[in-house]
Amino acid sequence: MRVIILSWEYPPRIVGQLANYVKTLAEQLTRSDVDVYVVTYHEYLTGGHDDPEGVKTVRVTNPVRTHIGVLTWVLTLNQEVERAAANIYYNVDRQVDLMDVHDWHFIPAAVTLKRALGIPFTYSVESLEDQRSRGTNSPFNMAIKSIELLGMYEAKMLLVKSGWMGDEISRTYNVPPEKIRVISQESASRITDILATYRSTAGGTSSK
Repeated sequence: MRVIILSWEYPPRIVGQLANYVKTLAEQLTRSDVDVYVVTYHEYLTGGHDDPEGVKTVRVTNPVRTHIGVLTWVLTLNQEVERAAANIYYNVDRQVDLMDVHDWHFIPAAVTLKRALGIPFTYSVESLEDQRSRGTNSPFNMAIKSIELLGMYEAKMLLVKSGWMGDEISRTYNVPPEKIRVISQESASRITDILATYRSTAGGTSSK
């Protein structure tokens, strides 16, 4: 199986807990014989790199240097994420089983790649805009929520770390429970369960 993980943070760029979580996940998937590529952002460390653990990383930077807010930063950065993921797709003879998108930032890129290249994706939800911000009915917050909603609709499966988060997604975005997979970080079968979700997302087959 070959997987492209999209994450807006990844070591050495650490903003919160997501960076190290994605790194650990990628390394554990590699040890389970998954061919893992991580496409992520860095301000100046750009290009491809093969990590000692076997994970292949591709870091891109934003072609636009000045921004008025996170939305313009995200939307202009997504075109570089699309380019990097598409390059991977063609470099491996179009043999990519799925993408796993962590948090909302790279949902636009994932949707474009899904529609253009036919790569399905899972959406690993870390948090919701309703939880992160006050006044989420403002135009700015509603724009972010619309990206979250797009991800909920376009993803084949949603991965969450708690039943509470799954319930919040169902309540906020009216997502059917059967589309949500709860996999606790503490679960002994976490990687096995994630791989099962990946296989289901990829249609039950793999290219390797």
